[in-house]
Formats: sequence, structure tokens, C-alpha cells
Amino acid sequence: MRFTKPAWVVHTDSSSRDQTKRHSIFSCHVHPDGSRIATGGLDAKVRIWSTKPILNQASELSGRPPKSLCTLTMHTGPVLTVRWAHSGRWLASGSDDAIIMIWDLDPCAKGKVWGSDEINVEGWKPLKRLPGHESDVTDVAWSPGDRYLASVGLDSQVLIWCGFTLERLRRLDKHQGFVKGVCWDPVGEFLATQSDDRSVKIWRTTDWELEAEVKKPFEDSPGTFFRRLSWSPDGAHITASNATNNKGYVFIAAVIARNLWTSEISLVGHENTVEVTAYNPHIFLRDPSSAVVASNICSVVALGADDRSVSIWQTKSARPLVVAKEVFERQIMDLSWTSDGLTLYAVSSDGTMAVFSFDPDELEGISPLSAQEQYLKKFGFTIPPLPDGFSHQPKQADTDTRMTPPPSPVRAQSVAAPSQDLGFGSSSNGGEHVNKLVAKRNTKKKRIQPTFMGTLTGSVPSAGSTVDPVSPASNANPAKPNGRSFHEITGITSSSRPPQSAAPPASESLPSASAYRSRSASEDMNSLLLAYPDDDIDMTTEVPISSLDANGQSRGGKRKASALDDERPGKPRTLGGDRVRDTVPVKELASGSRPVISNLVTTLDVEASGSGLTGRLPIPPLLTYLKATVEGSEDIFEGRNSEDGAPTEVLYVSGKQTQWLDYLPSPILALAATNVFCAVALQDGSLNVYSPTGRRLMPTMSVGSSCSILSGSKNCLMMLTSAGQLYVWNAKQQRSVFPPVSVYPILGSSPNCTVLSACIRPNGAPIFQLSNGAAHSYDHALCAWVKLSDSWWAEGSDAWQGRQRANTQLSTRGVISSVESSVSERTPIGDGDKARPAWWSTALTLGHLETRLHAAKALDSPQEYKHALILYAKKIADEGFRAKAEELVKELFGPVYWRPGRDDSWSPITLGFSKRDLLKDVLAVFGPQLMETILARSKTLTKLALDWQDILKKASNEEY
Repeated sequence: MRFTKPAWVVHTDSSSRDQTKRHSIFSCHVHPDGSRIATGGLDAKVRIWSTKPILNQASELSGRPPKSLCTLTMHTGPVLTVRWAHSGRWLASGSDDAIIMIWDLDPCAKGKVWGSDEINVEGWKPLKRLPGHESDVTDVAWSPGDRYLASVGLDSQVLIWCGFTLERLRRLDKHQGFVKGVCWDPVGEFLATQSDDRSVKIWRTTDWELEAEVKKPFEDSPGTFFRRLSWSPDGAHITASNATNNKGYVFIAAVIARNLWTSEISLVGHENTVEVTAYNPHIFLRDPSSAVVASNICSVVALGADDRSVSIWQTKSARPLVVAKEVFERQIMDLSWTSDGLTLYAVSSDGTMAVFSFDPDELEGISPLSAQEQYLKKFGFTIPPLPDGFSHQPKQADTDTRMTPPPSPVRAQSVAAPSQDLGFGSSSNGGEHVNKLVAKRNTKKKRIQPTFMGTLTGSVPSAGSTVDPVSPASNANPAKPNGRSFHEITGITSSSRPPQSAAPPASESLPSASAYRSRSASEDMNSLLLAYPDDDIDMTTEVPISSLDANGQSRGGKRKASALDDERPGKPRTLGGDRVRDTVPVKELASGSRPVISNLVTTLDVEASGSGLTGRLPIPPLLTYLKATVEGSEDIFEGRNSEDGAPTEVLYVSGKQTQWLDYLPSPILALAATNVFCAVALQDGSLNVYSPTGRRLMPTMSVGSSCSILSGSKNCLMMLTSAGQLYVWNAKQQRSVFPPVSVYPILGSSPNCTVLSACIRPNGAPIFQLSNGAAHSYDHALCAWVKLSDSWWAEGSDAWQGRQRANTQLSTRGVISSVESSVSERTPIGDGDKARPAWWSTALTLGHLETRLHAAKALDSPQEYKHALILYAKKIADEGFRAKAEELVKELFGPVYWRPGRDDSWSPITLGFSKRDLLKDVLAVFGPQLMETILARSKTLTKLALDWQDILKKASNEEY
């Protein structure tokens, strides 16, 4: 794989003096013939670039063809989306000005760009202006065959246009929020849109009515600039961006299955919101020597996220094919694959473009586009006929006035040359030789998928500095003209590749990036010989993603055994890996179905009965099948209780493979699993804790009562028994976090107070939410239960979440915010007209913020602590409470003469923050900038702030 980042692909304001400032690039799309790429940016311009200088160093240095082909300037606002028609004749662009422009090639429109020094090497004229949206146009998409054009925007509307007459056909208005993504079913039967109303809607193209609505994976999704989704080339799945798991704490891309319209599969791994998804336009075959049928098909999809990374997944593997971290300085806005499926372009709001180029053997099993066309015929859907007299194919008579854009260099040798030489002719190619791509078969070695590891930091290469990756045979002692390999230059580590002996001979060597990108997709793929018999076609259209299936089971037929299996290295043995996995129906077992230990009466049960906890901590029902998804992965930890007296068993499943199993003496009540441990609670009051490989991390523990709640996070495991005893262990350190403690102090004697939910934090702090509107945690340093939140604060606190009109992105993602939201949902709206004391709101706001500060410390939530601290300081400043302000300042500053190692009674760090750095932020709140807004009350705090800023400066200079 080759990575490049062309520095000359840039959107700048030509009227500005600072030509080095990059404007954000919001969208990119590659022309169907791969010869050019369009970008749209904050500068309100559409720019068209030649791709050959990006992929070919010689072309970049020679300037032939020119790097910038055209700049289009009709929009009056930032260009948020650009999309080429499938025919390649038209380009659609959508903008902040609420207008869609359709551009057509005009050979006579070359020349200088008005108002700048830029020169248009080729001309594109505005063919039609499409008004209709009432706000920003965020995305557009052409349907298969360019029959329709769909556009979406911040007016919550979806507009359907004729792809030929460009007339508006329909307005779809069932979304309740900004619509930020649109894609077409490759069959042409459906249209999918994604909106800030936290839903994906599927529309039928036959009557433009709503087919389905998917909400579940987006219930806790945060706000993002785009929500760009993509449909797989086999039509089987939609991969949607901006989805979450675990109540918003895990950022994922949701995979939605066709016809069922449910999302049981997630692509997990990004550390921030996924902004855009893009499927490779080709279908891939698990076994290239077999027919193109549903059970043999997989897909490749790329994800771009706000964590500045790009990941590429092949759906036959549970792990990403490539992960490129910190490719950009800001979030990723758009992704686009070339039609040959071998190059991925990505653009970011930092104003740069990144390009990933693959060799054919790195994307194993790629099939020609004709295979997709053949496969999609199974759906039996017929696209509506074209309007009379319209076609995107140019007539012979008007080829000199309206033509397909000039092809790339090599393709020009086999098609009629354009009337205008724009530097794309064969003469500028330097005599480069193009080899045909041939599908790999009978590979003797099992190829491991290449994977990015590490980050792309430092100097990122442009096309001029890109070098080919070294072969594995030379990896041991690579020849390095400049002393560094490609992998070292870019920070990329590749997995093992075929040995040098398996490489093709020189006469059959694979083409360079510039060579094979420059051919048309159809010409490239015609040489891939694959079998798809017409007389024996599997009519199943559901394509399995077996390794990512939520249940770890294949949805299609069984995979055929390969004739090469005997020649490949054998799989490592696993405990239970040779048994065939079967599906167990989930149902509740009757008490007589299993021997129940009815004589399990302990001292704890007697105490629970006496304390009034009996029945208030229910035992989970006994089910035939239980499962827990391993935290941070797609692996499954399963439990099976038999109805017929067979042994109870637990299994750890990765993909379709059982990694290990164990048999247990008592039925299973609950499971919990993280990447550190797997825990199973049994009906007899015992608890087993395993490592991910199946070793017992700790001895079987007997707690004396059946489990009521079991929860795990990172290293910590929590168990609440039906007798009301709370246990918390650190499984990695194999010790208890604190001695067992009763929950009776927080439940009290009232039978109406029950536990609604309970979970454990990675630092070992439990969180209990009760039906009385309070949330608690146990502080082992204080040896007492502490309140995290209470519905009481909703009575008058200005900082209560329900009272705030808008929450910052920071606060909406924290654990405390989640707890307060849950409490707020169950808190009835108070009587706003009720008479309150004069200082009611101030007192409750300060008390609430002080409680939030303590809760952030208890739950180890540093960002929420800092956020609450700033709110607290602002409230003190608003009220002019000097005593409180001075006490806070002294607490953060600490002893005046403190030095590291001199006085250990005061810690300079809290939750990873330097207290004195936090003090700087607090003093900025108390500082002079507040004088204009709160003259009377802030003067005393302003003087306080100036004095302590001087002390803080002297302390940092070690003048004390």
C-alpha cells in the first residue's frame, strides 16, 4: 500500500493576502474514469484536479498533465458536497447557499478565472441551477444509471430530481432534523437518508413512500457536521455513520441489513464519532475460484472519523484491514474510492487530502464490475425508463461541443483522442508500461491482511516523496538508498506478505500506482476471469458478514472447504473449537426444569430478610441462553443452561470459532466480559472469573447468595447479591477494591425504593440509580455511600441539565451528564409558580455544582470535573462571593512554598490535571474581562484574580 498527501491540493482565498492559509475541504469525488477528482471547500469553490500527478512522481515533477484543471466559482457559500454522475458527463455540487449546480464540460470555457490569477486548463460551464432547498445542501447522490439525483439539506428535506431533465420530481419531508447524508441502493429499489433526528430512513423508489426507519444504533449519537452513509455494492447492507453503543460511550459505524432493516452488526474501534462511510464499488469474493453467489461475497468499506483516523474493513474479517491514525489535524469530511477499487481519497476540515493506493493482491478477491451487474440482476428490479429523447451518451454530431472529459493517459491509447490536448495524451506518459491485472488463484500461502499500526506523524510524503513498500524478502536487510524504508518514512507497519518466491516474474509484474489507476475500470477488470454460471445461480440475496455477526454465526450457507487447506498451516487447537456451533432458542426455564438449590439459606439471607431487602433485589430469570459482548471487541461470551439435564456450559466465541469452553456445576444467572476477564455468576451463589484465554484468574468465590446484578468495566468486576451485599474486585490485580458493603443504607426501609440500574466504572467506583431519583456511589476512602446526583437539584439549580437549553459537546458525553439525564427523565416537572426564598436558586446551583465536582472525582471523569469547576467559578464571580472564591483559589494553589518532595501532604495533581493549571483557568474567570458585565460584583474578584496571578507567576519562576 502507498500513502501520499499532495500539498498542492488546497482551497485558498485568492483575494486574501495570506495565500498559505488552507480553507476546509468538505467533499471530494473521483471521476468514473479515475483521471480527475473534484473537491468542494470553505472558499465557495469547486476545484477539479488531475489524479495522475497525485499518484505518479514523474508526472508531478514534470507538470504534465497540469495539477489543477479547473476552478468553478458560481456558488456564493461554502461547497459542502460534490458528486460526479455515473456517466462522467455531469458534476453536481451542493452549497451553503441552498443551491445545487450541475456542471457540464465546455471546451470553449478555458482561460483565466475571473477575479484571480488562476488558469482553467479545461472548461466546465454551469448547465443548470437547481433551487429548491431552503437551507444548506449537505449531500447529493446520483442513482444507478443516473436516473435520479437526490439531495438533502439542513431544511430537513429530501428532494428527488430527474437525472436527465433535471426537473424536481418529489419532496420527502418526514425527517424531523437536519438531513446530512444520502445514498442509493445499487439495485435502484431504495434510497437511504440519515438525519440529526437520530434515524436512517429507507424510501421506496417505486412510490417514494417510507419503507423503514432505523433508530436504535443512533439513540445516543452526538451532533456532527455530516452523517454520510454508504450502501454496499451487493445491495445487502448499509453502513451508517455516527452510531454508538453502550449509551453513547462507544463510537461505531452501524451495519444495517437489507429487508430486515435492523442493525445487529457494529464496526467498533474509532475513538470519536464516525463522520463518513464509503464502500469500495466492487464486490469481493471469499474464494475467487468459486461462483459469484451470496455466500461467497464480501465487501470493503472505509470509515472516516472525528478522531482524525481512517479505517478500512473487509467484511470477511473481524478486524480492520487498515487503520491510519492521525492522518489529518482535524476531522475527516469525505471519502471517495476510484472505480477500479484500488485507490481511496480522503479530505479533512484541515484543508488537506490523503490518498491510499493498494496493489491488487492487498485487496484479495476483487471482482470485475460485470460481476456486480450480473449479481444485481437477481433482485429482479427494473429501473424506470428514461425520458423520451434523453441520454447521457453523446451524439456523434455534437462531440465537439459536449463530450466526456479527457481520459487518463493510457486509456487515451485505446479510445479516440479528444479534440483538445490537455496534457493527458500518451506523450506525457513517459512511455510507461501497463500490465493487466489477473485475479490471484491457488496462492500457496495464506495471506495476512495488511494493517496500519502506529500514527502518521511528522513529515507526510507527497507524491514526489512516495516510494514503493519493500518486499518481505528484503525486509530483513532492506536496501535503503536514503537509509529509510517506506514504512519508516510514513510510520506504517505492514503485516506479513507473500514471500519473494511467490512474487510474479518480471514480465508479469504488477503495475505501478500511476499505471493501473490510469486505465478505465472496465478495461482493467475485463482481464479478471471469474466464473458465474447462468444455469445454476444461487438466488439468495442476503450476503453474510460472518465474522462480524452479533451472534457469531453465518447467515448464509456454509463456506466450502478449499482444496488448498491441506497446504496451509493448521489452525491452533482451541478447547471446543472442533464442535459445530448450534443455535439455542432463548426461553425461560421453569423451576422444575433444572435442580434448584432450594436449601441455600445463609446468614446474609436472614439479615436481608430482617433489614427489609427481601424481594427488592430480584434474581435474574433462568434462561437457556445468555451472552455478553466482550468490551472493546466483537467476541462473544456465551452461557447455556440445558433443559434436559445436560451440563451447564460457558463458551468464548470469536467470529465463528469457539476459543474455549467450560462446564459448570450450577445453572448460570449472569455474565460479564471485558478484554481483561470473563465472569459468570451461578445460581448456587458462586462466581467464576476467567481470562480471555479461559484460564481461571481467581479461585471460585462463594458469596453466599445468588447474584442480582453483575457488571464489568476494564479491570473491575462488580456483583450485587440478592441479599444486598456489594462486591467489587480488580480482576487484573486479583484483589478486592474494598470490603463487601451493604446497599441497605441507600435503599432504606421503604419497600418502594428499588435499584433501577447498577454498573461499575473502570476505576472501581459503582454507580447505583434508584427509583427515588437519587444516584449513589461507594467511596472506599470515606467508607460511606456518597450521592452523585439527586432530583432535588432540579428544583432550583441553574446548572441542572434539564434547565439548560443546549449542552456542550463535552458535557453530553460524560458519565455524570448521563446520570443526571437519567435522573431528569424520571423527575416530574416542578411547580414553577411556587414561592421560593430569595437565595433559593443561588444556593441550589452552588450546592449542585459542588456535588458535581465531588462526583467527577469519585467517578474519575476529568473533563467533567474541569467543566464543572469553570461553571462553579463563573457562578461565584456572578454572585461576587469573595470568601468562597479565595478558598477555592487557595485549595488549587496549595502551600506557597511547596516543592516536589518537600511536602507530601498536598498533591499538585487532581484527575490528571495540574491544580495550578486549573487555577489559571479559574483566575481567568475572575479576571478583568468580567468588569464590563458585572461591574458591581466583580471588582473585588478582579483584584483577587490579579493578586493571585502575580503569585502564580512568581511560583512558576521559583521566586518563592
